[in-house]
Amino acid sequence: MDLLRHLRHFVVVAHELHFGRAAELLGMAQPPLSQSIQRLERELTVELFDRSRRQVRLTTAGELLLGEAEELLAGEGRLRSLMGQIRAGELGVLRAGVPPETPAVTLRSLLDGLTDRAPGLDVELHELTTAEQVRMLAERTLDVGLVHHPVAADGLRFGAPVDVPLGVLLPRTSPLARGRAVPLASLAGLDLVAAPRATAPGWHDHLLAVCRQHGWHPARVRPARNPEFLFGLVLAGGGVAVEPAAVARREPR
Repeated sequence: MDLLRHLRHFVVVAHELHFGRAAELLGMAQPPLSQSIQRLERELTVELFDRSRRQVRLTTAGELLLGEAEELLAGEGRLRSLMGQIRAGELGVLRAGVPPETPAVTLRSLLDGLTDRAPGLDVELHELTTAEQVRMLAERTLDVGLVHHPVAADGLRFGAPVDVPLGVLLPRTSPLARGRAVPLASLAGLDLVAAPRATAPGWHDHLLAVCRQHGWHPARVRPARNPEFLFGLVLAGGGVAVEPAAVARREPR
């Protein structure tokens, strides 16, 4: 069944509450329109219109479907417009958010992928925390974002996750830095330096849970919003950090 076509027919009839006028607006005969509505009702297993009286009325199911159908059709229209802009190379600006600590290799991979899929796309990057991105996405002042999971946010649609291996960031002078791997349990008694919980509550709680599961109960959590401030605290012996492995390997200090 061509669901979108039948929904378009339904929306017009629902607004007109008259099959004859609706058929005229749709540029089709009334019998095919009636058949389209009947097919939709059979597919959804509900009656959408009350035809028992001289006047056509929406049933409760029809009233509920109307809002959902209009939203779905509006989304289809936006999607078709977006795809048309991509084909024409006139897509415009995509406002994208990324966390401040996003590894360069991850950022490059994402941007290269966008360039390949949408050559006419102008990406406007914003350095934002997860919490800031969630708020701006809800306000529609941001189009897409790269956030730290888990995230509890109604109304957002999540794409495929980007897996980023993590590593322990500590001074080169630390005895633990000499090994190929650093078991979390070996960090017992040390502080954890991490972004403030408010910037990504779900990720912050998940990180602490993983540390505890592997035998490290940080003496305290020291907040560091800016990556350079985080590095400074680690170098000063103020604790250790769990950062993307690419960052931990590259940091020479």
